[in-house]
Amino acid sequence: MTELIETIVKALVDHPEEVSVKEVEDGEKLVYQLTVHSSDMGKVIGKQGRVAKAIRTVVNAAGTSQNKRISLEIV
Repeated sequence: MTELIETIVKALVDHPEEVSVKEVEDGEKLVYQLTVHSSDMGKVIGKQGRVAKAIRTVVNAAGTSQNKRISLEIV
């Protein structure tokens, strides 16, 4: 899953070398913490959060087989 998130986000940003994804398991919940360069934050979030919402939708669809709730945090 981390590779999927990295692939999507690296295509959007100007500094792909500074993209990192950290997986944190919290009981029945998986949290992916996405870190990007500060100047790329707006590109990842998008207007009114549309890009971030689309990334979350793709991650949730890909993670339905894990029977866990998946969350994506942009740090």
